[in-house]
Amino acid sequence: MDNITKKKVSDLSSALNCLGAIKQRAEHKQLAVFLDYDGTLTPIVERPERALLSAEARHAVLELAELCTVAVLSGRDLRDVQSLVRIDHIFFAGSHGFDIGGPSGWHIQNQTGLGFLPALDEAERELRDRLDTVAGALVERKKFSIAVHFRLVDEKDAERVEQLVDQVLAGQSRLRKGYGKKVFELQPKIDWHKGKALLWLLETLGLDGQGVLPVYLGDDVTDEDAFEALADRGIGIFVKGSDGPGETVADYALEDCEEVRRFLIGLTELLQSAQKSGNS
Repeated sequence: MDNITKKKVSDLSSALNCLGAIKQRAEHKQLAVFLDYDGTLTPIVERPERALLSAEARHAVLELAELCTVAVLSGRDLRDVQSLVRIDHIFFAGSHGFDIGGPSGWHIQNQTGLGFLPALDEAERELRDRLDTVAGALVERKKFSIAVHFRLVDEKDAERVEQLVDQVLAGQSRLRKGYGKKVFELQPKIDWHKGKALLWLLETLGLDGQGVLPVYLGDDVTDEDAFEALADRGIGIFVKGSDGPGETVADYALEDCEEVRRFLIGLTELLQSAQKSGNS
């Protein structure tokens, strides 16, 4: 959507302070909440396996999921993010939406992505060989992508990491390079991302009608695709944290993961209040 105007993150109003406005938009509509994981539900950490969901954040997601559809969209593998969140009755889109699962064993994969597995296998071997000499570089293989983390790499070697990644990518015409917070990611070169996954989920779950208000929370460049997908039909909320983009197409902002938790509690209270009003 080339006609969408990005705004400075610093200029966005707080989603917490604008719960009243969000309540007005949600009036007489069904709410559907979509959440990124790293940097949104949990703070960014040095190693991906240490990004554990707090009991308080899990409780906030669990309470909200009792009242509306909730889904977690992540660059992590599906099973990885499911095991971290540990809530059975919500939906998950792993690998930026290439692998999607839900309650009662519901599961579907983007079949197109399966054809890229040999290229990813080869690229993984090359990356591990080339980056073995760079202290702190971490190659994380996911089913449908490869993440190269350089948060622990000395600043003087960060440029070298990208050069080595680009060298591997030059020999893999079927892969592309994605960007994140201190991470490069090699992904299948097809028109599929979090925004596409979000729209597909809305359609698949019967939530793509005018009577639904989708809300998406994310903190990184990869989440901009989801914000753009909702630009004319829902609400995007950017989680600031650190190392994120300075501009976004999101509508509101939250400072950090703690504010995300408080916002989810606020949404739960709005839904509970609407439920009571409807029953009275």
